Amino acid sequence: MIAKLIPTDGSQPIAIDRNLTIVGRKKGLCDLVLDNSSISKVHCAVAKTDGLLFIRDLGSTNGTKVNGQRVSRGALLPGDEIAFANVKFRVHLGPDEVEAAEQTEKLLSLPKLIDTSEDEEEGELVSVDSENDLPLISDD
Repeated sequence: MIAKLIPTDGSQPIAIDRNLTIVGRKKGLCDLVLDNSSISKVHCAVAKTDGLLFIRDLGSTNGTKVNGQRVSRGALLPGDEIAFANVKFRVHLGPDEVEAAEQTEKLLSLPKLIDTSEDEEEGELVSVDSENDLPLISDD
C-alpha cells in the first residue's frame, strides 16, 4: 500500500514509507520534519498497518486535527484532511505498483463477456443473466 500526505498548499506530496512515522519539528528525532514553529518538536505518530493508516497525537501543544476535529488518535481514510497545528495535508492511500500490476493481471485474465470477433460490427452479448447457466427449480 502506498500512503502519501499531500499538502493542501500544493507542495510536493510526502510518502509515508515506514510502518511508524514520527511527525514533528525536531531533526534527528522525527522521521517527517516540518519546519514550522506551530508544530511541536514531537507532534504525532502515523502508523501504517494491514492497508490502514492511523494517527496519534503525542501531546502536541497545538493539536492534531482530522477533518477539522481535534483528535488524540484515530483511523485515516483516503481524502481525509489532517492538520498538524496550521499545516494541512490530504491523505492518499492506494495500491503500490506491485499490487496494481497484480490487480491488472487478474482483470485481464477474466473471461470475456462480450464476443468481439471481427464478424460482428458491435460484438454480441454472450450472457445477460444466469438463466441459461443454471437450471430453474420449480415451485411445486
